[in-house]
Amino acid sequence: MRVATWNVNSVKQRVPRLLPWLDERQPDVVCLQEIKLTREAFTELLGAELTTRGYEFAVHGQPQWNGVAILSRDGLDDVRTGLPEEPGFPGPEARAVSASCAGIRVHSVYVPNGRTPDSGHYHYKLAWLAALRDAVAAGPEAALVCGDMNIAPADADVFDPAAYVGQTHVTPPERAALADLEALGLHDVVRDRWPDSRVFTYWDYRAGMFHQDFGMRIDLILASTPVAARVKAAWVDRKARKGTAPSDHAPVIADLDQAPDGDIGPVVPPPSARPAPRGSVKLPQSGATPD
Repeated sequence: MRVATWNVNSVKQRVPRLLPWLDERQPDVVCLQEIKLTREAFTELLGAELTTRGYEFAVHGQPQWNGVAILSRDGLDDVRTGLPEEPGFPGPEARAVSASCAGIRVHSVYVPNGRTPDSGHYHYKLAWLAALRDAVAAGPEAALVCGDMNIAPADADVFDPAAYVGQTHVTPPERAALADLEALGLHDVVRDRWPDSRVFTYWDYRAGMFHQDFGMRIDLILASTPVAARVKAAWVDRKARKGTAPSDHAPVIADLDQAPDGDIGPVVPPPSARPAPRGSVKLPQSGATPD
């Protein structure tokens, strides 16, 4: 069973990338974030293409912003949109959908950005993460939480911690909220498999950040212990970030039970792209963090 998560940053813009990627990687379950379409518009745009490829789909969307989906070729039962007691800003947004796929409860989530640490949106982010933790804690035991967490779990998950001083995504309260979620017994399958590797999932479009490998690891697959025990490979599909009109995020893939492409690890920059000295690189724009 191949599970993937991908913030596509507008599914309408990414159709020419998404469909060939599905055909190439053949994922069984896909969690999408930032689809930026209503369920009806998503169905009109992709319904026939997904059905032809054998996917059922569940969508929790809204116009222009946010939106999440699950595509599955391994069943799609007990679909639930949103979170119990979900906070809003000011009202609930389309940021979570879950379903049971082949006996695993799969959550596709798009955690709020937080904007700045002194903003109301930051406190909304922390409250939203608490609601997510409660939802996952309710069970069942076999679970996957997949998505854009908008949190880099540790300093090793950003290209240079000095560049993010004063920014969201790296603050102690955000990291503590993510740690509380993982404390339910969830395993960060990529980091667990590659504990010492330089690996990112998001690169700003501006200033050649991708080509210099100035990125962040904020897209995660978190697996409960019974599911994590089945992981044979966990990797970032960096190829999907290359080429024409990509998302600014790369897909994250976990292979359960067998690994069709082998035990793929992080794709490191070429030798010519040496990491810059810490403190020497600024973000493309003051206060710029991913959506």
